[in-house]
Amino acid sequence: MHDAYEPVPILEKLPLQIDCLAAWEDWLLVGTKPGHLLLYRIKKDAGTNRFEVTLEKSNKNFSKKIQQVENNIHVHDLLTFQQITVVSKAKGATLFACDLQLSPTGEAQLRMCVAVKKKLQLYYWKDREFYELQGDFSAPDIPKSMAWCQNSICVGFKRDYYLIRMDGRGSIKELFPTGKQLEPLVVPLADGKVAVGQDDLTVVLNEEGVCTQKCALNWTDIPIDMEHQPPYIIAVLPRYVEIRTFEPRLLVQSVELQRPRFITSAGPNIVYVASNHFVWRLVPVSIASQIRQLLQDKQFELALQLAKMKDDVEGDKRQQIHHIQNLYAFNLFCQKRFDDSMQVFAKLGTDPTHVIGLYPDLLPTDYRKQLHYPNPLPSLSGAELEKAHLALIDYLTQKRSHLVKQLNDSDPSTTSPLMEGTPTIKSRKKLLQIIDTTLLKCYLHTNVALVSPLLRLDNNHCHIEESEYILKKAHKYSELIILYEKKGLHQKALQVLLDQSTKANSPLKGHERTVQYLQRLGMENLGIVFEFSPWVLKICPEDGLKIFTEDLTEVETLPRDKVLNFLKEGFKELAVPYLEHIIHVWEETGPEFHNVLIQMYLERVQGLMKQYLNSLPEGVPAVAAGKEEGDLGEFRNKLVCFLEVSTSYEPGRLISDFPFDGLLEERALLLGRMGKHEQALFIYVHVLKDTHMAKEYCHRHYDKDTDRNKDVYLSLLRMYLSPPDVHCLGPIKMELSEPQANLKAALHVLELHHSKLNTTKAINLLPANTQIREIRVFLESVLEEKAQRKRFDQVLKSLLQAEFLRVQEERIFHQQVKCTISEEKTCRVCKKKMGNSAFARYPNGVVVHYFCCKDRGVCPIEQ
Repeated sequence: MHDAYEPVPILEKLPLQIDCLAAWEDWLLVGTKPGHLLLYRIKKDAGTNRFEVTLEKSNKNFSKKIQQVENNIHVHDLLTFQQITVVSKAKGATLFACDLQLSPTGEAQLRMCVAVKKKLQLYYWKDREFYELQGDFSAPDIPKSMAWCQNSICVGFKRDYYLIRMDGRGSIKELFPTGKQLEPLVVPLADGKVAVGQDDLTVVLNEEGVCTQKCALNWTDIPIDMEHQPPYIIAVLPRYVEIRTFEPRLLVQSVELQRPRFITSAGPNIVYVASNHFVWRLVPVSIASQIRQLLQDKQFELALQLAKMKDDVEGDKRQQIHHIQNLYAFNLFCQKRFDDSMQVFAKLGTDPTHVIGLYPDLLPTDYRKQLHYPNPLPSLSGAELEKAHLALIDYLTQKRSHLVKQLNDSDPSTTSPLMEGTPTIKSRKKLLQIIDTTLLKCYLHTNVALVSPLLRLDNNHCHIEESEYILKKAHKYSELIILYEKKGLHQKALQVLLDQSTKANSPLKGHERTVQYLQRLGMENLGIVFEFSPWVLKICPEDGLKIFTEDLTEVETLPRDKVLNFLKEGFKELAVPYLEHIIHVWEETGPEFHNVLIQMYLERVQGLMKQYLNSLPEGVPAVAAGKEEGDLGEFRNKLVCFLEVSTSYEPGRLISDFPFDGLLEERALLLGRMGKHEQALFIYVHVLKDTHMAKEYCHRHYDKDTDRNKDVYLSLLRMYLSPPDVHCLGPIKMELSEPQANLKAALHVLELHHSKLNTTKAINLLPANTQIREIRVFLESVLEEKAQRKRFDQVLKSLLQAEFLRVQEERIFHQQVKCTISEEKTCRVCKKKMGNSAFARYPNGVVVHYFCCKDRGVCPIEQ
C-alpha cells in the first residue's frame, strides 16, 4: 500500500445535513435534507494543499442540480439557479442518469434516461430543451440505480441487475442478483464501461454485458458509492474511503473519515467526499512520489500506469516509462515468470545481451562482468532452469528473425540498456553472433535435436571458438562437423571425421561420412579433397572412388585432368574405373582422357599377355583377341571394343605405343581409324587370315560420300588379287610368309559388293587370264543395276519434262490476262479514281489502289 490521496477538509460541521453532492471545475454544489442548495467556489492555494472556500450562492427551496419537483424533471442554470425548462412527459420520475458524449468533430451531445415507474424514457439536449431520443422502454421493475454504458443502460432493480440495449428494440439482458445489499449500485467508469456492485464485490461490464476483468474487486465492506479516477477506483464504505486498482488488483489506500456517505468528481484529480456534516477533498499525492514508493514496493504495473499520466517533457516521460518497464520485466524474471518477462523485454527492445546475462554461464565472463542489474539474480537449476531456457529460446528466436531482416541496413542497432550506464552492442553482426551462440547453448540444455537445424542455417552466426568448445565438451561431434562445414573450416571437419572413424562407439565411425563430406567440397577445395581422400582410398577403394564419381554437381565439375593425375600417382589401379566412368557415364569427349584409357588398357594387356603366351604349350596357337580367359580376356576385350566405339582418341599418337610383335587386331583398328585401309586389310587377310574380320572392317568403314572411305572394298579386292609386300606394315617383328593372291575370295567380293565397287577399277584389277564365266554373276549384276538406273533416270526425265510443260502453259495463261485502267476506273475499297496511282489486281479481276491492298490473299469484296 501507498498514499495515493490526502484528505483535506473543505466544509466542517455544516449545520444542515447533507443529502447530495455534485461538482464541476472549481464549483461544489451541496444539497441538504431540508432542501437547501449551496454553491461553493473552491480555489487551491499555490504550492500547498490548502483551499479557499467561498459560499457563492444558496437557495433554501432547491433540492438538486437537476431536481425532481412534483415527481418531474426540472432543468436550472448552475450559477443563477434560474429554471431553463421542464421535461413535462417525465411526470412521476423516480430516477435519472445523464451521459455526455463527444463526437469525432468535438461536438458534445447530452443524453438522459429517466425512470418513470416501470418505464425508461430517453432524451437528448438541444437548444436548451430536452427532446425524445426514441420510444419508451419497458422495465421488469422500478429501477433503483442506473448508468449509461455507451449504447446500453445498466439498471439495478431491487433484486437483479439488467442491461438494456438502446438498439431501437430495447433488448433486455439479465445479468445477476444484487446480493444482500439494500440498494443496487451502478457507477459509470471513465472508459465507457460500468462498475456494478454485488455485496462487497464489484465487476466491470461493457455495453454487451460481458465482464471485462478476470476477477472482481473485493472490498473490505459493502460500498455505498464509488467514483472512477484512473487508474484508481474510489469507494465510500461505511467507516472509511477505500482506494483500489483494477489492473493490477491492489488495495492502494484506506482513508479513515467520519462516516462518509457521498462521493463526486469535478474532473481529473478533483474528488470530494461528504458525510452528513463534513466535506473533504481527496488531493492526489504527486505522481513522482507515488512512483518512487511503488518502485520500492515493486508494484511496477501501477507505476507504469502513473508514469504514462505524468505531464513531463515527452522525452523524459518516455525514458522513465522505459526504465519502469525494464524494472518490471526484471522483476517478472525474479518471480520466475519467464515467459511474461521475455515478452516485455521483446517489446522494449532491450539489448539481448543484457537479457542473456540474466542466465548463468551463457555469456563470456569478461563481458558478463560489465553488466549490472537492479537486484541480485535468482538462482536457477533443474526444471526451473529448463523452463527459463525455453522462454529465452522463444525470445532470442524472435530477436534473431528481426535482426536478420535488418542485417544489411547501414544504421546501427537501436537496442536499449536494461540499466542506465550499462554498455550496449550496436553491431547487428555481433548481436547475431551472441544470439546464435546462446541459442546453441540453450538447445544443448533443452532439445539437442534443434542444434543441427540451427547450425545448418545459411546465415548462422555462431561464434566458432565458443561453439567448438561447448560442442566438444558435450561430445556432439556430428553437430561439430556441421559447424565446421558451414564456417568453411573443412580441414578441421575432416580431421574430426578421421579421428572419430576408428572409435567404436562414435556415431561417425567408418568412412561413409568422410566420403559424403568430400563429395560436397567442389573444385574450389580440390586440395583438401586430395589431402583427406587417400585414407579412404586405401581402406575401401570402391567407396573412395565415389568421391570422384558420384552423380553430384560438385563431383562432376571437379577438374578431371587433376583428378586423373592424382589417381595415377597414388592409386593407379583406380585410374581405369575413373576414366571408364567419366567417358561412358559422363560422356567425356576430351581426346587426352580417351588416349590415357587406351594406354592404360594396353599396359594391363601387355603385362598379362606375356604371362599368357609363356603359359601356352608349345605348338598351341593363341586364341582370338578378347577370347582369352581371366583378366587378359576382360581387358583385351575392353581395349578392342573401345578402339571400335570411341571417336575421340588420337590414333596417330597411340599407334607408336603398340608393339610390333603382337596385338595385331588392335593395330588394324588404329590403322583403319587413320584411314590406312590397305595396311589394316593386309593384317586381316594375310597376317590373321580372317576374311570375316576383313569383311566386317569394310562394312564398318565404307562411306560412298567420303573420298577416304568410298574405295575400301576396292582395297580389299586389291589385297586378294595383288597383295603388297609384307614390309608395307613397317618394322613388324614377326615371321610372316609371303602373301598369296586369292582369286576365289576376290570373286566372292565382286559378287556380294558389286554396288560398292567402281566397276572399271575392279575389272582392271582382275588377272588377264580371268574367264568371263568366272565373273558372269558380277557382270550381270552390274549391267542389271545400270539398266535399272537408266530406266529410273528416263522416267524422272519424262516427269520433269511434263512438269516443265505444265508450268509453261500456266505462265502463258496468266500472261494473256490484261487489265485496262481508264480515267473512270475507281478503287473498289476507297471508291476514288485510280488515276496514275500504283494499283493491285486480285485473281477475280478486282482492282484496288496499292495502298488499299491490305491482304494480298483475300479480296476485300469477298470479305
